[in-house]
Amino acid sequence: MRVRVQTADFDLTAEVAALRADNPKVGAVACFVGTVRDLNDGESVEAMELEHYPGMTEKALEAIAADARRRWPGADVLIVHRVGKLYPLDQIVLVATTAAHRGDAFASCEFVMDYLKTQAPFWKKETTETGERWVDARVTDDAALARWSIDSGHAGGPAGAPAGNADRAEYDE
Repeated sequence: MRVRVQTADFDLTAEVAALRADNPKVGAVACFVGTVRDLNDGESVEAMELEHYPGMTEKALEAIAADARRRWPGADVLIVHRVGKLYPLDQIVLVATTAAHRGDAFASCEFVMDYLKTQAPFWKKETTETGERWVDARVTDDAALARWSIDSGHAGGPAGAPAGNADRAEYDE
């Protein structure tokens, strides 16, 4: 289990190679990379800023990864999440999971992403043509988490930010 919160970009190939290195039991790797889109809720997005609580955020991500490992024994999890100012096309998050078989790799990756979108203490502020705005939680993210039998309680954030986790819009399907 590996968890990092950072401002720097990440290299998908290097991260996956490190995750599966020296583990001959790995038969499948599933990855999700979230990126900044240039459009959200009908407005052009010029930039977005992700904020977090250092220490608290890493602990929350570690708990998410640990829960995935309990649900899929033998799976390994990598979460790399960026913070700071990002622009359209920038990578935001990497979730990668390994397992002996593809079903567990896919399911654990999807679980981690659904859990992360609603439970991790990140807040997103977008800069649009009309100014800055905090992005609120999406009902679809809560519904995705509910299928794993988890309630989507939300933590508070920076002054003026919505009450829930606000890093969701960039991960929509």
